[in-house]
Amino acid sequence: MTRQTDCIEKNVLLRAPLARVWEAISDAKQFGSWFGVAFDGPFVAGSRLTGRITPTTVDAEVAKSQEPYAGAAFEIVVDRIEPERLFSFRWHPFAVDSGFDYSSEPMTLVAFSLNAVPGGTALTLTESGFDRIFAVRRAKAFDMNDRGWTAQMKLIEKYLATAA
Repeated sequence: MTRQTDCIEKNVLLRAPLARVWEAISDAKQFGSWFGVAFDGPFVAGSRLTGRITPTTVDAEVAKSQEPYAGAAFEIVVDRIEPERLFSFRWHPFAVDSGFDYSSEPMTLVAFSLNAVPGGTALTLTESGFDRIFAVRRAKAFDMNDRGWTAQMKLIEKYLATAA
């Protein structure tokens, strides 16, 4: 079986109404709460935002693993916002080396697609564009983000189960 190298895809059934899942994904503060980041503004299509790692409030074990990166800044560019259907942004994957200049490297595209289904909301997360990342970083960025998105799908599920 050939390993996919350009795109990560994660799927989860969230036991929450579509509108509630949409809020958790499209509101920068709520997104930050489960993801573990504080953004310097709201999500608006076309906007460039800086996020700073602030360990998640949803899971103490994951928060502990995020602690070494606390305060680290990264940039996103909000791509599309289609209410209750799609939220996407671009970023530099696994951009954690403060001594590396990521500005000349292509960004990957992260997309959250939502569909109402019996019992809740189906969330599909895709991150694509890894084949364009500098070869020296590509495999590590793919692997770290693949594992990271697996954890994030659990975090949003936990966030929605505990948030009012």
